[in-house]
Amino acid sequence: MSDDLDVMIGLEIHVPLKTSQKLFCKCPTNYYEVEEPNTNTCPVCTGLPGSKPAPINEEAVKTALMVARLLDCKIVYENIFVKRKHYNYPDLPSGYQRTSEPFGVGGNLDGVGIWEIHMEEDPGRYDLKTGRVDYNRSGVPLIEIVSAPDMKTPEQAREFLKSLLGLLGYTERIIDVGGVLRADVNISIRGGAKVEIKNINSVTGAFKALKYEIIRQKNMMARGAQVTQETRMFDEANMITRSMRVKETADDYRYIPDPDIPPITFEKNFVESIMLPETPQTRMKKLVESGVRQDYAKTMVRDKSIVNMYEEASKKTEPALAAMWICEEVLKQLNYRGIRLTESKLNLEILADLLNLFESGKITDNTAKKILERIVDSGEKPSVIVEKEGLGKVSDEGALESAVDEILSENKKAVEDFRGGEKSALNFLVGQVMKQMKGRAEHKSVIKLITEKIN
Repeated sequence: MSDDLDVMIGLEIHVPLKTSQKLFCKCPTNYYEVEEPNTNTCPVCTGLPGSKPAPINEEAVKTALMVARLLDCKIVYENIFVKRKHYNYPDLPSGYQRTSEPFGVGGNLDGVGIWEIHMEEDPGRYDLKTGRVDYNRSGVPLIEIVSAPDMKTPEQAREFLKSLLGLLGYTERIIDVGGVLRADVNISIRGGAKVEIKNINSVTGAFKALKYEIIRQKNMMARGAQVTQETRMFDEANMITRSMRVKETADDYRYIPDPDIPPITFEKNFVESIMLPETPQTRMKKLVESGVRQDYAKTMVRDKSIVNMYEEASKKTEPALAAMWICEEVLKQLNYRGIRLTESKLNLEILADLLNLFESGKITDNTAKKILERIVDSGEKPSVIVEKEGLGKVSDEGALESAVDEILSENKKAVEDFRGGEKSALNFLVGQVMKQMKGRAEHKSVIKLITEKIN
């Protein structure tokens, strides 16, 4: 039996919702745009004695129900209580967090069960180094998505998170600033105690935390030690998890219904009136039907901004070329930087300009890739770069032939090695020509000319 079958991984994903007001007060939610701390606040979201919450934010409720339906959850219609979850921490001024009972249960995404979706208010932000607290975020509406422990490997958890975040992006109702993910990871091995890992704010972080924690627990078991139920944090700088505290149970939080908030009841017509957005699955089907390769379509639909860019770019250049460049070159540059398209300087106008230069034969493949690497960060227009820096493709066959002759005469050993069957020698010679031509020569033309002259 594989060790993977003994591993159980579940996730709790906290998603901040894009609303104009907080969950139980009228304070604005744009904490990510405000530099001055503790300005988007009032007696309710700072937990002052005697303050009473306003009725729950209907805009946030609709988003929670939308996500529950997108995840194929069974909607809970009656007697949904908002409870007080008690714990003492500086970012929680009232000493409790308002958390609803589930709006939806028993869902599924890509074969992973969704236990429940509920709402809660976001705490403030506590700086461990300075001891200062900013309550601008306190009270912003969150949904928490709790998965079943159906995942067996870090790779499965990573793929699930990518799919979930892609789906959430299609709603256009989540706060996506500096990465939306705030997740707690639960893991147990061979029926042992469940360990929760907090302080995870990226898909990559969740993957690395799981890789480390599986090794840690298996090493403990190999030594005959017992894994205890606890909460750990992920130290991303050192790629390890550290113990924070013995894990609380539900009883430790002393949940009680909030006496200031009546239980929530939904009418079926209200739930069904909430329009659902297009999903990655339906978007992918349309792309494949339009002729896009299935692997490219699957890659692009994970990020709505990426697939939107493709669809607009495909109107301005050859669709197959746009799909290939986005999936193989654009995403490579974004992944290398660890950023999303919306965090880069690249936009449709810039990409279309680059692809048109390449498609029309004005620049080589190599030049196009070098320009792309630059404009992702700079936002410069490719045609301006090409004109100013003289990067257009060399069309003068005489100039290319002269460069090839010079390189062959300077590298006679490589020429003889190629004649003797050394393929690497050809790569060396091509590289030297491309270097001399500053990448402005067509790669295939260089190979053809070298082989003709040597043979």
